[in-house]
Amino acid sequence: MLELCRRPLEMCFGKGSKDRLLWHMDLKPLHVSGDYSIAVVQANSSLEDQAQVFTSPSATFVGVYDGHGGPEASRFITKHLFSFLHKFTSEEGGISEQVIMKAFSATEEEFLHLVKQSWISRPHIASVGSCCLLGVISNNLLHVANLGDSRAVLGRKAQGGEGNCADVVAERLSTDHNVGVEQVRKEVEALHPDDAHIVVHTRGVWRIKGIIQVSRSIGDVYLKKPEFDNNPLFQRFVCPIPLKRPVITAEPSILMRKLMAEDLFLIFASDGLWEHLTDEAVVEIVFRSPRIGIARRLVRAALEEAAKKKEMIYKDLKKIEKGLRRHFHDDITVIVIYLDHSQDSLNAWSKNQGVYDCISTPVDIFSLNADEADL
Repeated sequence: MLELCRRPLEMCFGKGSKDRLLWHMDLKPLHVSGDYSIAVVQANSSLEDQAQVFTSPSATFVGVYDGHGGPEASRFITKHLFSFLHKFTSEEGGISEQVIMKAFSATEEEFLHLVKQSWISRPHIASVGSCCLLGVISNNLLHVANLGDSRAVLGRKAQGGEGNCADVVAERLSTDHNVGVEQVRKEVEALHPDDAHIVVHTRGVWRIKGIIQVSRSIGDVYLKKPEFDNNPLFQRFVCPIPLKRPVITAEPSILMRKLMAEDLFLIFASDGLWEHLTDEAVVEIVFRSPRIGIARRLVRAALEEAAKKKEMIYKDLKKIEKGLRRHFHDDITVIVIYLDHSQDSLNAWSKNQGVYDCISTPVDIFSLNADEADL
């Protein structure tokens, strides 16, 4: 009888001290920069964050895809975006803003094709979308492209700095396409002068048509193709507000920057991290902490802040299982890339010249860790 009573509590709060919803890779060498570290913590019933790092002797590609409405769009991007980048880079002889634009557009079109094929039997697929953050390092140039509110931040030495923490500067490299930002809200309103309710404040935040916070994404087809709203069942169960024209886009913001000697590291992360930590706080943690496990350390710092907001401690928060965890924080994905070539990373690089490698985060962390426990 006691065993039967205990099981529901374990389902709700878990057991043991390990956070079974956290996956991490503490440190791995890159071929064209320094080392990198990845961590992701799952909060939703299905992990909606996905991420990947592709390394080669000539370039490094980093992707963070923060899904919403379900995991389908972020998983789709994981399977297609890098392939399109490779295709267009090969065709045009190198990475460029045009190549990135074409890769984003092709990914969007392929997902639209999938939705058109399956939405009658699966209406939900038309309302699934994902933010998309991409970083490319090649020939000492950095390209950052993004849709939505995942964010890339650079940590660099301030001019005249002596290496103290106060001399390290956080430089944001991406634009948050979120109507919670006043400038973005005004841009959306300017594009829809005939719609006084294009952005409304509901459930404590600003949302486009009261539905979505981000103004750019892959997917969210029902907000880009009004013809999907004609189905009465779709209107009833997915989108009760009929639209006359698209209200969000899939056109990324792209930044190109030459990497300088004072550039120390890059942080690519979904908004689950930035919801709890400022750019400056994240850069400070990376700068003053050991490299090994740095992404995991950032995730933990965010979780500690999330727990504090609920008057809890992380020790108790990490016992809560997926699904229920979403009431406390979002899925969080963090990738940290060091740019200053430690001697260890240079030695690893020299041993792995000509080697190609791709790391992707798990599809579901709870299932992965459960399998590891069984093994």
